[in-house]
Amino acid sequence: MIFIRKNLYLLITLIVFAGFLLAAKSGMATKDFFITLLRGFSTGSITFLVAAGFSLIFGLLDVLNLAHGTLFMIGAYIGWTMYVRPDTIVDLLTPLFLLLSGFALPDIWNGLKSKIFQTKQIHKLIPWLGLILAGLLLAYILPRYPISTWDIADYAQSPVTYSFNADQGTRLIPPAAEFINIHPLVAILGLIAGGSLASFSLGLFSNSQIKTPKISWRSFAPFAALILLGVGLLVVNEPLSAFLSGLNSNWLFLLAIVAAMTSGAGLGSLIESAMIRPLYSRPIYQLMLTLGLSAIGIEIVRSIWGRPEFTIPTPAFFNGSGEGCPATSLTAWWENHCTTILLFGGRVRVYNEIFIPLVGILVLVAVWIILKRSRLGMVIRAGVQDREMVEALGINVRQVFTMVFALGVSLAALGGILAAPAMGLSNAMGESLLLNALIALAIGGLTSYPGAALGSLLVGLIQQFMIKYGAIGIPIPFTEIIFKPTPPIVPASTVLLMVIILLILPNGLLGKKE
Repeated sequence: MIFIRKNLYLLITLIVFAGFLLAAKSGMATKDFFITLLRGFSTGSITFLVAAGFSLIFGLLDVLNLAHGTLFMIGAYIGWTMYVRPDTIVDLLTPLFLLLSGFALPDIWNGLKSKIFQTKQIHKLIPWLGLILAGLLLAYILPRYPISTWDIADYAQSPVTYSFNADQGTRLIPPAAEFINIHPLVAILGLIAGGSLASFSLGLFSNSQIKTPKISWRSFAPFAALILLGVGLLVVNEPLSAFLSGLNSNWLFLLAIVAAMTSGAGLGSLIESAMIRPLYSRPIYQLMLTLGLSAIGIEIVRSIWGRPEFTIPTPAFFNGSGEGCPATSLTAWWENHCTTILLFGGRVRVYNEIFIPLVGILVLVAVWIILKRSRLGMVIRAGVQDREMVEALGINVRQVFTMVFALGVSLAALGGILAAPAMGLSNAMGESLLLNALIALAIGGLTSYPGAALGSLLVGLIQQFMIKYGAIGIPIPFTEIIFKPTPPIVPASTVLLMVIILLILPNGLLGKKE
């Protein structure tokens, strides 16, 4: 009785929604109902991956990240690059590792900084001069470094053409690029120097004195490892590119997922540590900053990948055809890897309606376990409640917060690469998904992780049933009128649901009073 009393409005809402599903089932064929239901789960799963990351960042860090949709889009485009043009990713890894090597010497820079502070105060212009010098050095080297890409101005060399060829089973990889008027050794040393100078200069912005750390060979180990890794990748660039280009599409898609999530985590860490961290006490500035980052991200994507929409091929594991397809059972699908499977008398797309919801469930369970059943989750929750006490225990709360932000963005990037084969890639895909995610969060509760899942599911189901009724129509009782919802009613229906729920439950279905 206590549970019912505390969750009365939630139970009423779920009962009403169950009634809506029963009414929907009575108005359409069984196969149409179950296929629409699965499509709603698929849409809800993609929305959940965006909403979950947004909910983690806002619920734990109290940051409204309006660039989350753009980061979802960037994850999709980076995943496409790994899947269709792996040689470009291989070319980018060497300069990336060489640049990061300078940031792998925190003990060295802190020791140097502590010695400088012992003698005199650092002038405010010196860090800026260091960053400008590092920027000039990298601006000279990077345009001359060999990175093989595409040409958005030439249709034959554009991402659209590469996507079409990959969909036909042919990956056209152009010849490897060459250094332009610069010696490879000069480029390698310049990238290391530029990254080191940038890392040291950024550390000088903090005027707080740091105790001189103990420096040993271990302080140089990450630095040396990154340099060796970068130089090694440069040496094996061509054979590695050829090997990746010849891989089965299933393995390439897994690598694309890894690339998207890794890049998302890296971008999230960079944004939190360099931009959000100084603005934790200024929420309005956070909104302005993330909104600006969203616009900048869209323009960067347009300048690199172009404006036209294109698709990413579905992996071979879900793209079988010919004899034995569509599959009539899971066993038959496993043997032939058909694109579709017959369920309840209708065709169901295996990737869209089965694989994506399964991934959504796995992510839901995995993140819940991390937050509720792991030491990291305990530290995160404790750091949110009492930051000073956690820091007194010797835990770096700033680092933990950066990890939370990185996790949230990586979930959005995962959603981007998973959605790419189903919905295609476009410059507007992030904005539409962010809007759906915000509606789902408002329905489920902005700071509630389970609420993000519930709200996303409701949004996905409402949209898909509205789309289906737009095709078959809704009979109006006691009349002969058949009402067919138009496309604008699809997003409007989710907004209407959000308004009704917020009027009854201002904190959402699973939200808590602040």
